[in-house]
Amino acid sequence: MLQNTGKLAGCTLFITGASRGIGKAIALKAARDGANIVIAAKTAEPHPKLPGTIYTAAQEVEAAGGKALPCVVDIRDERQVGDAVQKAVDAFGGIDILVNNASAISLTGTLETPMKKVDLMLGINLRGTYLTSKLVIPHLLKSRNPHILNLSPPLNLNPVWFKNHTAYTMAKYGMSMCVLGMAEEFRGQIAINALWPKTAIQTAAMDMLGGEGVGKQCRKADIIADAAYAILSRPKDYTGHFLVDEDILREQGVREFEQYAIQPGHPLLPDFFLDETPESLVEKMEQHGATPAFKPPSSSATPTSGGPVESTFDVIKGAINEDVVKSTQGIYQFDLSGEHTGVWFLDLKNGSGSVGQGEPPAKADVVMKMDSSDFSKMFSGKLKPTMAFMSGKLKIKGDMTLAIKLEKLMNRMNKAKL
Repeated sequence: MLQNTGKLAGCTLFITGASRGIGKAIALKAARDGANIVIAAKTAEPHPKLPGTIYTAAQEVEAAGGKALPCVVDIRDERQVGDAVQKAVDAFGGIDILVNNASAISLTGTLETPMKKVDLMLGINLRGTYLTSKLVIPHLLKSRNPHILNLSPPLNLNPVWFKNHTAYTMAKYGMSMCVLGMAEEFRGQIAINALWPKTAIQTAAMDMLGGEGVGKQCRKADIIADAAYAILSRPKDYTGHFLVDEDILREQGVREFEQYAIQPGHPLLPDFFLDETPESLVEKMEQHGATPAFKPPSSSATPTSGGPVESTFDVIKGAINEDVVKSTQGIYQFDLSGEHTGVWFLDLKNGSGSVGQGEPPAKADVVMKMDSSDFSKMFSGKLKPTMAFMSGKLKIKGDMTLAIKLEKLMNRMNKAKL
């Protein structure tokens, strides 16, 4: 881990989304220097699925050696942001650093993304970042070494990063465009940079997106916190950069990165938006055999006349039961193209479950479209559903929560050695 140097002692950091995950990790890193931390987030009461509140985060900050000011803030609300900024100035005498971390995500296509979700992502990622920056900048201009750090990616205009989740990419790139524009606007006055992880980071959001077992393919949020600390310790003329966590830490002399891994030695899931295409990332994951989601059929088994797809559904049929149906409550339809073109279904909503060829007996909650060879790879553990979706090999229409449940089911089947 990158050692603290004390450079942030006495500094006041205003961090959005700091009640958990990456935001909290950055807060705790700065707190070890004796910094003042404004925890600007929405969670005041415990969430049934997500850990932490602004108050539990404040307790951790103070235990780490910092001072904390928890503020209930929806960064889409100008009044709430303004009130929190004023409270920070009243409590600590000013603001030195703004970390725009709060973000919303939905990895869905244009037709599958409700406008309510589009508004949420644009409202938090783009508008919230712009609004918070606008209200904090007058105070940053009074600081000796002011910084804004946005947790957003390099502006990679390769269409592969747009085609599967245009709304999310627009919203996330909006945060990066704030860096591009404001860094030039305030050059020489405020350091304004972006930071993005090279690999997936284990957070509550990642667990929800990637499903059970994705954690072992991730790094801890500590790597982002260390990289952020290195950036925020630099002078204000260090500005306009789009930085990747591992790169900035290598510049600091860090050479051992296994310390950041959730499971040292396990292949890591690359993050979105970096130079490698999703297709090449999928190939790398397949080469490493990352976390089989489903035990492949025995190589000695005689394939059925329907080929690998029918063989796969035979395995699934033997693995489902009433408990699986009760915990899933979804009907899946698979529209397969390629060598074994056809429509198949998996009913995990009725009775003890069923599988079959053709459309399901009731309307599907989730429709998955992919090549039959990729389908076989996915259910044999050679292709992770997350990577298939990232690369565009898997198209999903319908309830994304149920789609995630299917991947969790695959992991449970694998653990049970079915």
